[in-house]
Amino acid sequence: MASLLYGAGLRLLECVRLRVKDVELDRRQIVVRDRKGGRDRVTLLPESMRPSLEEQIDRVREIHNQDLADGFGAVWLPHALARKYPNAPREFGWQYMFPSAKRSTDPRSGRVGRHHIEPKSLQRAVKQAVRAAGVSKPASCHTFRHSFATHLLEAGYDIRTIQELLGHRDVNTTMIYTHVANCGGRGVRSPLDR
Repeated sequence: MASLLYGAGLRLLECVRLRVKDVELDRRQIVVRDRKGGRDRVTLLPESMRPSLEEQIDRVREIHNQDLADGFGAVWLPHALARKYPNAPREFGWQYMFPSAKRSTDPRSGRVGRHHIEPKSLQRAVKQAVRAAGVSKPASCHTFRHSFATHLLEAGYDIRTIQELLGHRDVNTTMIYTHVANCGGRGVRSPLDR
């Protein structure tokens, strides 16, 4: 999951809320639905993650098939989709990419199903990994998204492209990431160093 935060520039909640249908392997893209700000966006899917994402989809399929066999298998759907498409909560494409290990009861509907993993689980794992790696600077799940933007800027991608990938409405929000890229020599490499 941390690889997705960095490789696709996802926010923590965007990552844990991904559905199987949002990971478009053939198109090498991830659709981020109902994100912060209320609009969907498309970001890139790192080719290097394809094998692990295919394995994760297979694991989700196994979990979902077992849930269906046990008389469960429904997930929560946003807005009025569950009313509009009553079979959708049990469809494979709507299952979470990173499902919880246990089923739970939806407090609104009373229906037993499987939710996504808790964001705190990923936050704890990242915190432990940072500590174990001996990283002295503060780092969190959001650090991966920040690094995604900074590294794209350093690689020469234009700010508008990065704005679209991050889903920022205002380019000034994306410009925050330029402060890191503008170190020493205003971020420019000398022709002598090429």
